[in-house]
Amino acid sequence: MLLASDQRISNDKFKHSVSLLCWAYNEEESIEEFLEKATKMMEQTVDDYEIVLVEDGSTDSTYKIAKTFQTRNPKLKVYKNKKNLNTGISSRRAIKKATKEYCFWQTVDWGYDLKNLRQYLEYLKDYDIVQGVRRNPVKVRIGILKPFVALLKLFGMKHLTRRSDTIYKAIISLINYILIRVLFRVPLSDFQNVTFYSSKWLQSINFEAIGPFANPEGLIKSYWSGMSIKEVSISFIPREKGAATGTSLDSIKRSVYDIIRLWFTWIVLGRRKLIKKGKIYRLDPSE
Repeated sequence: MLLASDQRISNDKFKHSVSLLCWAYNEEESIEEFLEKATKMMEQTVDDYEIVLVEDGSTDSTYKIAKTFQTRNPKLKVYKNKKNLNTGISSRRAIKKATKEYCFWQTVDWGYDLKNLRQYLEYLKDYDIVQGVRRNPVKVRIGILKPFVALLKLFGMKHLTRRSDTIYKAIISLINYILIRVLFRVPLSDFQNVTFYSSKWLQSINFEAIGPFANPEGLIKSYWSGMSIKEVSISFIPREKGAATGTSLDSIKRSVYDIIRLWFTWIVLGRRKLIKKGKIYRLDPSE
């Protein structure tokens, strides 16, 4: 049987409405370029869209720049937190504000390659959720790291070369992945990437994470609810402007706190709902 998403995609835009969700904290160096890229991508791909930006109490000009850009694109909706509430709380607010049929996240530093956005959206006609997987090696720009990348490949650890542009960030990312997969027993290939949902379903999830664990939490609860998840190849793009915070000590502490707290609550205390395991559709070997 031929899936709708496997049929030839015409030059017409995606017919269903889509919300692009994002949040920013002290991103004055990146925010305008991000909004320009996001607007261009959505205009080319979708007939009916919105960009939902939660400005997380920045101390720089992020909010001012975003509000100025809003005059150029009224499809941008900007919401400001009175103080910095971190990733989990900001993502919940963005989710609640989404008004379109489907939604997905993108980081303000444009951390993931969405050149095949139309194809990812088409998959939502056949699957409940579409999840990005870092499959291609990241181009390491720092020369001193290149020998380490060669060693990782030599010893069969290619997966580390796909996760980030530095060994430190790749190792942190891998440890985070292993912890989530082992503790929650959800066999996805990636938990920190772009995820595409039905907005109605995503808004029905009771999110409990306060930090970066919010995205894995959505995937875990979706899998436990019997959802079908299609994995697609979406490569990581190294940050070029501003400071990365995803692997900062504070971010790591919040993520570990969420993982241990929610594992204890859901698994040890048994406070999760009855599980109906979903089905994961792996990457095609040709991707």
